[in-house]
Formats: sequence, C-alpha cells, structure tokens
Amino acid sequence: MTLLDSLIIIFYLIIMLAIGAWYFNKNKSAADYYVSGRSMKAWHVGLSVVATDVGGGFSIGLGGLGFAIGLSGSWMLLTGLIGAWLSAVLIIPIVHSLGRKNNWLSFPDLLSHFFSRPVFLVASVFSLIGYLGFTSSQMLAGAKLASAAFINLSTNELLLIMGAVAVLYTTIGGLKAVIFTDTIQWIILISGLLFIGVPIGFVKLGGLSAIRTALPPGFLSFTNISWNQAVNWIITIVPIWFIGMTLYQRIYASKTSKEAKKAWFIAGLFEYPIMSFLGVILGLFGRVAADQNYFAEFGYQSSLGMDPELGLPLFLRSFMPTGLLGLMLAAYFSAIMSTADSCLMASSGNLTHDLLNWSGKPNKMKYTRWLTFLLGAIALVLAWKMENVLDLMLKSYAFMVSGLFLPVIVALFFRRKDSIGVLLGMMTGGTITLVLPYVFPTLPFGLDSIVFGLIASFLMFFLVLSLRKSR
Repeated sequence: MTLLDSLIIIFYLIIMLAIGAWYFNKNKSAADYYVSGRSMKAWHVGLSVVATDVGGGFSIGLGGLGFAIGLSGSWMLLTGLIGAWLSAVLIIPIVHSLGRKNNWLSFPDLLSHFFSRPVFLVASVFSLIGYLGFTSSQMLAGAKLASAAFINLSTNELLLIMGAVAVLYTTIGGLKAVIFTDTIQWIILISGLLFIGVPIGFVKLGGLSAIRTALPPGFLSFTNISWNQAVNWIITIVPIWFIGMTLYQRIYASKTSKEAKKAWFIAGLFEYPIMSFLGVILGLFGRVAADQNYFAEFGYQSSLGMDPELGLPLFLRSFMPTGLLGLMLAAYFSAIMSTADSCLMASSGNLTHDLLNWSGKPNKMKYTRWLTFLLGAIALVLAWKMENVLDLMLKSYAFMVSGLFLPVIVALFFRRKDSIGVLLGMMTGGTITLVLPYVFPTLPFGLDSIVFGLIASFLMFFLVLSLRKSR
C-alpha cells in the first residue's frame, strides 16, 4: 500500500466523519434522528436501501461466493430483487400510510398497532439483537478488507479503526447523515467496481480465454449450486424485506408512498443484476489470481485452503495500480460503512424508542446518542469474536426472520389478530432457529434451521388459534 492509497482512504474516512458532524445540530427530534424528518425522495432512499442491504457484508460475501462457486453465487442477490419488489407491492402502501398517520419511527410500532404490548416488546428485542449481529458482520467485513491492504496492522486493530469511524458518524449524525452518506458511498462503490476493478482484472488475468482455462468446471455456469442452498437463501433473505427495521425507517422517511415504492424498485434492480454480478466476478477473479500464484507473497500458493472471503481483498491489493487501489478500497469501505451505520441506527431505535420510550422527549437526545455509541461498542466486541462475514450475516438474518415474519404476515394479511398465538409463534420460531443447529449439527436435506423455525412458528400460531377458537 503506497502513501497515496493510504491518504485516499484516510481522506474518505474523514469526509464520512465530517458529514456526521454537519448533521449533528440538524437533528431536533427523534423523527429527525430516526426517520430523517419524513421528507426523503426516491433516489436518495433507493440508493440508501440497496447500500444498506448489500453493503460490505454482501460485497465481501459475494466475493467469497464467486471465489468458491463462481457465477452461480449471483443467485443469492436475486432474492434481494424478489424481496424488494414484493415488499413494494404488498407492504409499502399499507405501512407508509399508517406510519405517517401514527408518527411511527420503528418496525415494532407496526406490531403495537395490531397486537398486545408483549408482542411489541419481544419484537423489539428480536430486532435489537439481530441488528447488533448484523452491525458486527459489517465491521468484520471492513477489517477483513483492510487486512489485505494494511499488512502491518492486525485484523483486530483494523476492526477498531473501521468500527470507530462508523460508530462515531452514525452516533452524531442520525439517519439524515446515514442516508446522505449511503448515496455517496453507493455511487463510489458501483463506479469503482464497474470502471476500475472489473476492467483491470479482466485485462491483467489475460482475458476470457485465460480465465476460463484457469477455473474449475462449472465456475462460469449458473447451475453450480444445490437446490437446498437456493432454498436456504430464499427463506433467509426474501422475508427480511418484510421485517427489517432499517427498511421500515426508510419507508417512514420517504416523502410519499409513491416515492417509497419507486425507491424499492430502484433498490431491487441495483441488487440484481448489477451488484450481484460485479461482486461474484471480482471474487472469481480472485480465485484465478490465487491459482496463478499471484498471492504467494501473502503465504498462499493457490486457492487451496484459502479463506474465500480473502480472495477479493488480496486480488485488489495485487492488481490495482497506485491510487486506484486506494479508490477501490474506499469503494468497498463505503459499502461496509453504509450497512454498519444503518444497522446501528436500527438497533438504537429498538432500544431508545421501542424499549425505553424516549421518542418525543428532546431532553433525551443526548442520552440517545450515548446509547447508540454503546451499542456500537458492543457490536465491535461481537465482531472481535467472529471469523466469517457471510455466516454472521445470515445467522443474524435467520434469527430476526424466524421470530418476526409471522407477526407481520398476520398483522397485514390475516383477519384474526391473535396476540397470544403470535407471541408463542415468535418465541417458538426464534428458539428453534437458534437451538436446532447445536442439537442436530446436520439437518435434513441440508436445509438451514430457519426453515424449520419458520414452519414451527406458523404451526404454533395455527395450533393456538385452533385451541382458542374451540373454546
């Protein structure tokens, strides 16, 4: 890493902090801090949504999938497009109208409208814990990326630096700073991947014929994936668009329902095909580079035994010229920051608004920022203990979906809103999703525990509904 590359990255991090500081005094209320004053337009929201959803975890994770299985890894983000468009049609028209009418600030606010307070409180805890895990995954993604560039610093040292910047500008700036920085960050990321990373990698690896020759069979096909892996992705990722606190905050932040729907359609297209293919292609390039002995200086003679999620960062370090390496790393850092900040805002909202009921109390804004900072510190500690970015992300997704998908579906599409059935279903689904892998390390058909957790949550709900109806 040259001095110029380092200066580019440092300059980028300073700009992010400056944006947070700019918005420090512009947050006069909880509505400003958590839903950006309910005045955002479609393009800002749409780019913020896709930056948040794809972010660093999926960016690094997609690179890992490209390294491990090739172009078939792109199917993972098709679930993002499906989820975004389904949510735009089914969720936004109802939620935006109710949210503006009732001044909602969070996802659990929706559930409090339809169910008892225990349902609301359990949903808040599920969301808080899930988004803390998700914030941790983004910090870990940043540390992994930086470790391939700043070889004189350990992963944990870089984790502290990346995490501190994300926590600081989110804490002081609120959602306005988050959405504005997300827009900038996503433009940087797409431009960096499309105009720098892919063209340079393609040329330096020798073009299509050389890449095809170097890859194992099936890596340039779209069938190098098992049916159960596809099912696991669909069940884990599509429902997040129905229950994600970060997404509800952006629905409420949108000026109109029409603007919110447009934002979701924009986000879906950016997820698939744009980001999905750019991410896996660069990971695939990393696989080719590893097998052509480009990573020998880092201790890897081939792709055998390498952490797939290191392929992309090492590829960037090995192939990018001076200056462009800094720009590309800044692009990936931007993706990581854009998700970490949003997830931290989500968990902060769950704690201060939902559980502590501080919204509408201007004298609590100072303490709200301190608690946001504290949650960021906890996320850093969690990231310190983890190793795999995509695994941590999907576990966080699974925990939230298994507990929160049932109440949303019942609230919006069922005539009978049985709070007891919903509450027992939420707790059953979440518990099974968490515990099942430890009791049965190998699950039937290779499916993830979330599949069984979701089935159990709905079965419990219908069982309680049937018993209460018979009485």
